[in-house]
Amino acid sequence: MKRLVWVPILVIVAAGWTVADERSGLPAWQRLNGDLGSARARIAVLHSDIDALEREANALDGDAFAIERAIREDLGLALPGESVVRLASGRPAAAAPR
Repeated sequence: MKRLVWVPILVIVAAGWTVADERSGLPAWQRLNGDLGSARARIAVLHSDIDALEREANALDGDAFAIERAIREDLGLALPGESVVRLASGRPAAAAPR
């Protein structure tokens, strides 16, 4: 009879040890759950980037002015005789100090 009393105690101790273990218990689950949340946030950002790129691609489809603007802005190209001016600060020209 005394041996049967130790069985529930050993089960409770083993369960507590498993929950507290850094490699397989609750701390590991919380860490992985945080990583999952970060990954889901990155996925949401990437989906919004994809949507923006699809809208830009649709805008370029058949619109000569939009194609020329994209070539000028993204590739930094200009027509013969034109000059390309780039601001070193990265701020728009209207925000530059005078």
